[in-house]
Amino acid sequence: MAWTTVSSGGPRTPARRRAPDGVVTRVARNPDELAELAPVWDGLAARPGTGVTQDRAWSEAYAATFGPPGGLEVLAVTSPVHGMAMAPLERRDGVLGRLELPGVKELYEPMDLLYEDAAALPALAEALLRIGRPIFLRRVPADSPVVAALRQASEGRGVFVARPVVAAPFIALDAGWLEPDKKLVGRYRSDLRRARRHATALGTVRCEVLAPTPEEVDRLLDEVYEVEAASWKGAADSALSIDRARGLFYRRYGRAAARKGILRVAFLRIDERAAATQLAAEWDHGYWLLKIGYRDEFARCSPGSLLVAETLRYAAERGLSHYEFLGGVEPWTRTWTDAERACVSVRVYPYGWAGMAALALDAGERAAHDVGERMGVRS
Repeated sequence: MAWTTVSSGGPRTPARRRAPDGVVTRVARNPDELAELAPVWDGLAARPGTGVTQDRAWSEAYAATFGPPGGLEVLAVTSPVHGMAMAPLERRDGVLGRLELPGVKELYEPMDLLYEDAAALPALAEALLRIGRPIFLRRVPADSPVVAALRQASEGRGVFVARPVVAAPFIALDAGWLEPDKKLVGRYRSDLRRARRHATALGTVRCEVLAPTPEEVDRLLDEVYEVEAASWKGAADSALSIDRARGLFYRRYGRAAARKGILRVAFLRIDERAAATQLAAEWDHGYWLLKIGYRDEFARCSPGSLLVAETLRYAAERGLSHYEFLGGVEPWTRTWTDAERACVSVRVYPYGWAGMAALALDAGERAAHDVGERMGVRS
């Protein structure tokens, strides 16, 4: 995939830029500081158009599961004109101290910075560059104003690199999704109807979408994890019941999401046995699909597809405006939609020893990858 690089000249003495008048910058690292910023974070995340991964509960569950103690830090800037913008971050790569959005490396879901007004982002980008550490945003929306703000802030101060990464499929919902079968075309519609006939031949089929209390989460996730492990994921050792870290993350996030009232746990049951399951969140007028699973023994009746159809119907009945598959575009998502949200990775290498060392390291890894691709070696 093509790389886009923007820099102004070569490495030189970093340009000194004073923070704009009236802009206040702060960094929260310890629990007390993070708790003080929590209401502001929640307010920014509640803005229309934010993704579920921008919710504080997501980053805090990640930090408690994967991150080192005290690894989460939040950079916030407040402009008297444009309000607040915020970057939840973690430092990686030891002495290089690369700044990344928390959890994207391990979970690889799209994530973005937070802002009250896009006009506040240049001040946030300036503050990030002043830290002098390399920045790596692995998967942000391609149309995010954060990309332009970092590109502009990098001029004369470092090397900016952006490239396309895997897109995230979604469906824009309308009343037609009250009857999902009619939205499918050709063989996809026939396949779904055939799957439903196979399922009903095995017994009574019903779907439930639950909004559990925090006290109910662990019991329901036990069943979700059991179903997921009964598929190919169990054989591949990638099921949440086997992958302890990810399993613990989704439990922690699930409890926090349940406290907010946004967690959804869905089951397709055949004669009361869970044949397929979804872990999801209802956020920003959308249904966000976090994890899916099904029992291999029911594969002939495509229980995962039947459950997608029923949760699409549920979302339409709720008046939600979009259904987010998250993850990446795959053949099974193409059954439902060709729409996708383009994403990019963004790297910023400030002039200075840390930025230039990270640039050399990443360039070497990229060159090795390209050579391997030409030689037919998959890394």
